[in-house]
Amino acid sequence: MKRPALLLGLVFLSGCDSRQPEAAEVDPDLLKLFAPSPATLESETNPVTEEKAALGRMLFFETRLSKSQNISCNSCHILDRYGVDNQPVSTGHSGQKGKRNAPTVYYAAGHAVQFWDGRASDVEEQARAPVLNPAEMAMPDAASVEAVLRSIPEYAAAFRKAFPRQRQPVTFENAARAIAAFERKLVTPARWDKFLLGDQRALTEEEKQGFLVFYKAGCQTCHNGPFLGGRLYQKAGLVRPWPNQSDLGRYEVTRQEHDKMVFKVPSLRNIEKTGPYFHDGSVESLEEAVTRMGEHQVERPLSTRDVKLIVAWMRSLTGELPAEYVRH
Repeated sequence: MKRPALLLGLVFLSGCDSRQPEAAEVDPDLLKLFAPSPATLESETNPVTEEKAALGRMLFFETRLSKSQNISCNSCHILDRYGVDNQPVSTGHSGQKGKRNAPTVYYAAGHAVQFWDGRASDVEEQARAPVLNPAEMAMPDAASVEAVLRSIPEYAAAFRKAFPRQRQPVTFENAARAIAAFERKLVTPARWDKFLLGDQRALTEEEKQGFLVFYKAGCQTCHNGPFLGGRLYQKAGLVRPWPNQSDLGRYEVTRQEHDKMVFKVPSLRNIEKTGPYFHDGSVESLEEAVTRMGEHQVERPLSTRDVKLIVAWMRSLTGELPAEYVRH
């Protein structure tokens, strides 16, 4: 990956970290790769309605969708913890451990594909998988899920409201569509969005410098758009081999040689809150995660000061949780 030659409008500092941040001017042209947070992550095939999202919220917290009746979507994607459980891998049915780190559900509906290996095309498809996965919620089949839901009176009414034109609305497919509709409004606007919309005071001078270091290093090649990621695949170890190659990523889906060690690029939104990091949850601190990216993904390893500044900017990506919307 070649780093773009850019006039960044900043003299990058080196040496002692105790020096005060200098004034940083961000060229507006550098912001064209990014976009503010949308209010809703719309879908033409699954339009979000108030009734559908309300049903999806109920189902997201519903432990009776699991074989043990003690695991829900929220068990691994805890909404008041920015959509993660802060564990390297999550614990599923009968104490089984997952293979990969559970990514946040905030903004996931806007991503090009779902799961680290992209095996689901959208959140509607993704929402079905954990319920039937024997290592996660472990329901035996779709019919079993429907039998449970049809046995609960409040769901009969909620499904009718969400899918009013259907003769039998209580289906596994509709449950997934409702959960997905709920997730399509899981957004967390941040100070970064205010900055993109023209408020120069929304970011500190240190945070502006951090963004410029991030851009100069070439990180924006993968982490761009409204979600700062989630739009493409990339090889882990693009420049220098990734240390742990026991999980070959997308190769396990496609069996194509060129997909070895290829994973979906994660979003950087709320990254301060969503550790541990990477597909295996192997890195606890954000500073270490940024350092590792500098070692393996870009041409020039990042200095200690570079890392500090990038992490400072990343904190501006932490948004406000929609407390009322996700209240159970």
